[in-house]
Amino acid sequence: MSAATTERQGRAAALLVSPALAAIVAFFFLPVVAALALSVTDFDIYALADLANLRFVGVRNYVRLAADPTFRTALWNTAFFVLVAAPLSIAVSLGAALLVDAKLARFPTFYRTVLFLPVVTTLVAAAVVWRYLYHPRFGLLNHALGVLGVAPIDWLGDPRWAMLAIVLMTVWKGFGFNMVVFVAGLRAIPPRLYEAASLDGAGTLATFRHVTLPLLAPTTTFVALMTVIGDFQLFSEPYVMTQGGPGDRTLSVVLLMYREGFRWWNLGTAAATAFVLFAIILALSALGLLVRRDDATDAGVAVGAHEAAHDGAHDGAHDDTRAGAPRAGEQA
Repeated sequence: MSAATTERQGRAAALLVSPALAAIVAFFFLPVVAALALSVTDFDIYALADLANLRFVGVRNYVRLAADPTFRTALWNTAFFVLVAAPLSIAVSLGAALLVDAKLARFPTFYRTVLFLPVVTTLVAAAVVWRYLYHPRFGLLNHALGVLGVAPIDWLGDPRWAMLAIVLMTVWKGFGFNMVVFVAGLRAIPPRLYEAASLDGAGTLATFRHVTLPLLAPTTTFVALMTVIGDFQLFSEPYVMTQGGPGDRTLSVVLLMYREGFRWWNLGTAAATAFVLFAIILALSALGLLVRRDDATDAGVAVGAHEAAHDGAHDGAHDDTRAGAPRAGEQA
């Protein structure tokens, strides 16, 4: 291939990707740079009316956030939500994946579709339905509790239960996506490893513990990372169901950012809040990537060990068979 042809192909490739790159720059990089610039100013409704009122304040917005008790409350609420919702979502999605992918499962495609439906359901519509489920007088959950003799609970009005109600709704809404990822991870495990474990006399729990879980480690890390990132961006559920109440008990960082920016028009503070959240998610993502790399290495070691054990058992059985077979002269 001549140099002229290579140069011509390079120009054609650049021309083809330039619209996508232009869109990325216009709708991603430029807004990020603009938000970073806003975070070091006191941009508010007065500056929106006249840019002469705009002032550079440096890191004052970040310092004010660190001293703001409302921001600390929102950060604690978000952290609590992540610590409860993420493990619960991972456990539910893994259990659903194991049930759907089981050999004895009938109509697995149908059940995968049904369990995935909440993921594609409009979040606002789902939140409205769950508000009726949580109704203190007419809700289905309180009706079920009444049958069991338990007093009705004001799920969304009681500070002790409001965040847990948000957690349940969020887990129901999102576990289907993680289930599909886990199913893909389960099907990537070589069947011969389960055969080797069965030949070794391992039961169901032992096989799950020593074969399935180690080889699912990269998938689990990916699911955990994506779930944590999504949970830190909690917004729609409390916005639709509780508006951050009662008493800011369900106020999340993103909901606080929305209030600062679009209710009180403190766009500088809202931008600073966004970058604080970005820094937290970036740190967790970097940690997750390190863990995922280690899990991938461990999974490769586990596959090698299982295959070596399987090959050793197979060779041993083959040698025993040969040793037990009579020679031609002896048989004669």
